[in-house]
Parts: sequence; C-alpha cells; structure tokens
Amino acid sequence: MGIGKQTKRILITVAGAILLLVGVLLLVLPGPGLLLVLAGLLVLASEFPALEKYVDPVRDRAMKAAEDSVSSPVRIAGSVLAGLALLAAGIVWGTVKSLPFSGWSTGSSLILSSVILFALLGWSYHRVKSRRETGAKASTDR
Repeated sequence: MGIGKQTKRILITVAGAILLLVGVLLLVLPGPGLLLVLAGLLVLASEFPALEKYVDPVRDRAMKAAEDSVSSPVRIAGSVLAGLALLAAGIVWGTVKSLPFSGWSTGSSLILSSVILFALLGWSYHRVKSRRETGAKASTDR
C-alpha cells in the first residue's frame, strides 16, 4: 500500500523547507549554505513549479562559489585551514566542559561541517580541474 498523493506532497514540502531553512542559516554559519538552498529549491520546485525560476540563478551562484573556492592555491590553502579549524574546534568543544554550549552535540556539528567542507572542496577541485582539461583539449584540437 503506497502513501497518498497528499501525504507525499506534504513530505516533499517539509523536506524542501528544511533544506531551504538550513541552507539560509548556513549562509551566515560555517557550511555549504548555497548548495543546501539549491537542494531545497530543487525539492520544492518538484511540487511547486512556480519556484523553478529561482533554481537557475541559485545554481549559477552556488557553482560559481564552489569554483571560486579552488581558483588559486591561496584560496585552497585558506579553505583547508578553515576545515582544519572547524575540526579542531569541534574536538575542543566536545571535550572541554568549561566552554559555552560545550558537549558533543556542538562538537559533532562542527566536525560534520568540516567533513562537508572537505568533501565540497574536493568536489570543486575535481570539477574545475576537469573543466580546465576539457578547455585545454578543445584549444589544442583547433
């Protein structure tokens, strides 16, 4: 027995709204804010076609931000240092009880942010590298 059409629509709406809300929060907190905003919009646009007009501009900005993060060795080093700082902060917040909001709930969220940052950094680097190789091959074929 499958779930009803209305139940499916509600679940998709809730999931999309959560992704969108977390993405907006992560625009000012450490994390992949634009990518989660994009994911939320994609999920919501599957049920609300009027939102599709917002998907492409957000996708363009998210991809540009991902590419900018690996555009130079200095930016890559800065991103790696930021990830290491998040990882260290997570360990410190998880183990030092005298800090405000100390505990593993805060620590694990910081560690998770660092893992996401490293994954996105690797993905962005691979994406930019493959685009450059494709561009270089196209220019030598002429």
